[in-house]
Amino acid sequence: MRMTRRPPAAVTGLLGLLLAPLAACSPGSGRSGAADSDRAADSGSVGAAAAQGSGVERGHYLVEFGGCHDCHSPKVFTAAGPTPDTTRLLSGHPADAKLPAVPAAVLGPDKWGALTTPDLTAWAGPWGVSFTANLTPDPTGLRGWTAEQFIQTMRTGKHLGTGRAILPPMPWYDIGKLTDDDLRAVFAYLQSLKPVANRVALPVPPARTAAR
Repeated sequence: MRMTRRPPAAVTGLLGLLLAPLAACSPGSGRSGAADSDRAADSGSVGAAAAQGSGVERGHYLVEFGGCHDCHSPKVFTAAGPTPDTTRLLSGHPADAKLPAVPAAVLGPDKWGALTTPDLTAWAGPWGVSFTANLTPDPTGLRGWTAEQFIQTMRTGKHLGTGRAILPPMPWYDIGKLTDDDLRAVFAYLQSLKPVANRVALPVPPARTAAR
């Protein structure tokens, strides 16, 4: 007598999942098939909107986890210490801030490696003085940038991917290890911020730093 081997339950379950949509769309299914198509189209549009929202949310998560506010947000000094100024989040080194003089003979390979202002928005080191950038979607910040330009900046350590070098302490080499999707999410979140007009100064070269 010939024996018929019965497929494992997992296989039959998988076949059921694969065949169920075909049965729903088969001839004679009537309006239910059309309704399913309508629901699929609606879910697609909702899914696209959700994906956009989730991208911003993930970007927010990555920015918070990455400590971007530590350097890129001006601070309010409280009894508990400096905290990010919520009216100027991620707007970079304040253009009207006055820098203290850099003491002579303090920086070097056998001396201190860096100095920073109390709000951590300006840094002095062997590279000169660097100022944290305005990351808000203002014309003085990232307005006009594309996600691809942002990604290339983080990948290459060059402004807009082709310009001047991004100076310490910006850890672009670490951020550049994020996936393209994560970097797009970060950029989407930055573009969702309130624009803050703040034209950050250009870096000060080492020779001028020593002369200060």
